[in-house]
Amino acid sequence: VQLQASGGGLVQAGGSLRLSCAASGRIFSMNHISWYRQAPGKERELVARITGPGTTNYADSVKGRFAIFSDNSKTTAYLQMNSLTPEDTAVYFCNARMNNQNYWGQGTLVTVSS
Repeated sequence: VQLQASGGGLVQAGGSLRLSCAASGRIFSMNHISWYRQAPGKERELVARITGPGTTNYADSVKGRFAIFSDNSKTTAYLQMNSLTPEDTAVYFCNARMNNQNYWGQGTLVTVSS
């Protein structure tokens, strides 16, 4: 089982980006897919999570600006990030609880310029 993250890049403040996290392999159960981020000198923090049934939750700092959703197969999750600010600059990591195990994808860098 693997997670493939993509979609990072450089964007101006106020702009938008969409990140993707695709799970592949023999997936028997998908509990949730999450996005974390880690800014320089800071701890990794949970940004957004979507569960198998579709429940979502968000960090307070991104509520109203970010949205997490998945495709019909529930194996790909997207993080739509709007109204980005320089404080959103970080490496974003995709995480999933699948088959009762925890998996991490590679990080993708999001840089927001002022």
